Amino acid sequence: MSKKIIPIVAADNFDDGRLFVFESKNKIYVRAVSGWFAAWRWALVWFTQLVFYGMPWLQWNDRQVVLFDLVGQRFFLFGLALYPQDLIYLTVLLVLSALALFFFTTVAGRVWCGFACPQTVYTKIFMWVERCVEGDNHARKRLDGAAWTLEKVGRKATKQTLWLTISLWTGFTFVGYFTPIQTLASSVVTLGIGPWEAFWVLFYGLATYGNAGYLREQVCKHMCPYARFQGAMFDRDTLIIGYDPARGESRGSRSRAVDAKAMGLGDCIDCTLCVQVCPTGIDIRDGLQSNCIGCAACIDVCDAVMDKMNYPRGLIRYSTQNGLTHAWDKATLIKRVFRPRVFIYGALLLMIAITFVISISQRSPFRVDVIRDRGVMARVVNGGAVENIYRLHIMNATESVQRYRVDVVGLQDLALVEVLEVEIGPVEARTVPVGVRLLEAAATSLAGQTLKINFEVKQLASDQEEARVFEKSTFYVLP
Repeated sequence: MSKKIIPIVAADNFDDGRLFVFESKNKIYVRAVSGWFAAWRWALVWFTQLVFYGMPWLQWNDRQVVLFDLVGQRFFLFGLALYPQDLIYLTVLLVLSALALFFFTTVAGRVWCGFACPQTVYTKIFMWVERCVEGDNHARKRLDGAAWTLEKVGRKATKQTLWLTISLWTGFTFVGYFTPIQTLASSVVTLGIGPWEAFWVLFYGLATYGNAGYLREQVCKHMCPYARFQGAMFDRDTLIIGYDPARGESRGSRSRAVDAKAMGLGDCIDCTLCVQVCPTGIDIRDGLQSNCIGCAACIDVCDAVMDKMNYPRGLIRYSTQNGLTHAWDKATLIKRVFRPRVFIYGALLLMIAITFVISISQRSPFRVDVIRDRGVMARVVNGGAVENIYRLHIMNATESVQRYRVDVVGLQDLALVEVLEVEIGPVEARTVPVGVRLLEAAATSLAGQTLKINFEVKQLASDQEEARVFEKSTFYVLP
C-alpha cells in the first residue's frame, strides 16, 4: 500500500503578499524634518538629558541630591533620606508613574513615546550624530552602498567613536545614581573602579549603543511591552495622529497651478514624505497602527507641503478616530476628553498623589526596629528579678545630629536596667543593646507568661517639636 507523502517547500515570502516573520527588513533612512513638533521634541531632548546627566552632580547638604546608596542602605531624594523600610514610598512613586502613563495615554495616546521615552530620545540623539557625520538620508544611503574608501572609513569611525562616547557617558551617569558620582569619577580617572561599577557602566552603555544605534524602531515595534497593551487604554476618543482620508483622497501628484477638484483629486499629492520622516517606517495614511509612536514628524512635513501647495494645514493632524470620522472641530474634541475612564484614572491618580504627599509630610524623622537577642531570651538576676535583652536599631532620617532617649512601657514593675540616651549622626543608624528588668514580686506572679511591652524612643530636640516612636515587643518571664 503506497503512502502519501506531503512535500516540503521552502518557507520564503508567501504568494499572497504576507511577509515571512523572520525576513530581514531594509534599513530605514529617516529624512530630517523641521517644524513646531520637531522643536518640541528637541526641547524635551535637552530637558530630559540636562536632568539625567546633571542631577548626580548637584549637591544637597553636602551630599548628592539624588543617590541610591545600596552599600549604606540609604536613599536620598532631595530633602528626603529614606531607609530600606521606606521603600514603600518608592513603590508608590512607581505606581503614580504607571497611573500617570495610563491617564495620559487614554487622553493623548502615545505622546510619551513620541516625545520623552528614553528610547525615542537617545535614538534622536544618535540619528542627529549620524546626520552630522554622514549627511542626510540620501547621502547615508549612498555611503552605505559605496565601496570602502578612506573617506567612508573615516566617517564611519567618527560616527562610531561619538556613539560609543555618548553610550559610555550614559552608562557612567547611570551608575552615578548608585555610587556617588564624584567618587566614581575619581576611581575612573585613577583606574581604580570596582568590578561591579565597571560591569554596569559597560552594560548600560552597551544597551544604549545597541538600542539607539542599531535596533531603533525594532525596540518600539517588537521589544517594548507598552506598544502591545496600549490598545487596552485606547478608545475612539483617544488623541492620535491621523490622516484625513475624506480630504486627502483620491491622492495624486500635480502642480500648484492645477485645479485638484476638477481632476477629482484630494489634497494629498502622494509625495510620500510622511513615510520618509517616520522613524518606524509606517505609512500614516493606512490608518491607526500600533507601530506609530506619536512623534508627529509626519504632521510637520505634511504641513510644510500643504504650505507650498497653498492648501490648508491639517491633512495629517492630532485628532481622534471619532473626530476624523465625523469631522469634529476642536471644541467637540476637547469636550469628548471628559469621559468615564478618564475620570477613573484621574481620580485614582489624584487620590494616591494626595495620600503620598500627606504620608511624606507626616513621616517620622527617625525609625526604630526592635530585635530580640536570641542568645539570651531571659535570665534571672539579683535574686529573683527577670531580665530580657534586646537590640534597638535606631535610624536618624534627618541631616543633623540627634539625641534619643529610650524607655519601656507596659507594666508598672518593668524598667530599663539603666537610663539610655543615644547620639546618632546625620542620616546614620546605630544598634544599641537594651536590658529590660521585671522586679522579683511581679516576676513570681507572672511566671511562665509572655508579656506585651512597648519601647518608647523620644527624640530630644530643643529647636523643634519633640518626636516619639513606639515599637512593640514581648517580654518573656521564666517559669
